[in-house]
Amino acid sequence: MYFAALRPAEVIHLRVDDCQLPETGWGTLHLTGSTQRAGQDWSDSGDVTEDRALKHRAVTATRIVPAAPELVRLLRYHIAEYGAGADGRLFSRRWHPDGPVSKETYARAWRNARKEALSEAQQRTPLAKVPYHLRHAAVSLWLNAGVPATQVAEWAGHSVNVLLKVYAKCIDGQDDAARRRIEAALRQQDEEQPPS
Repeated sequence: MYFAALRPAEVIHLRVDDCQLPETGWGTLHLTGSTQRAGQDWSDSGDVTEDRALKHRAVTATRIVPAAPELVRLLRYHIAEYGAGADGRLFSRRWHPDGPVSKETYARAWRNARKEALSEAQQRTPLAKVPYHLRHAAVSLWLNAGVPATQVAEWAGHSVNVLLKVYAKCIDGQDDAARRRIEAALRQQDEEQPPS
């Protein structure tokens, strides 16, 4: 979720065939849907989950997201170590290989990871309280790294308007870099103008 700004439902839906994972360098994730927790009474199949389209997208829409080299290594390791479910899912139930990992399972794993990674004082704060916070951290990282908002919005599956409304307050420390880019553009403009 952190390396590709995925929603939990998109991670649960991810299949091996959706991933281009080269031996080195950047890969690509082709997101094709999400697996929502609907409850038995609310899904057509009577299962507690239901596969749906990506958020705010047509059923056949896909979203292409870059996979950082570290994510590529992690996913390659996961596939080699655990394989995939019968339906190709990367994260499936061990006892029911054609179904997605449950929300309870990944929530429990997240709580355990927080205990291992954070101090007791940090655990009492909202810091990384839920897995979804990893998505927010990724989008914030991309924006603060100077990735254009239009590109971040495309990768994260947002409109630019929503992206800037939600994440404008997290963009920090870019004043100096912005001023240097403006100075460079002005210098270039001056150099390109013919002498008077």
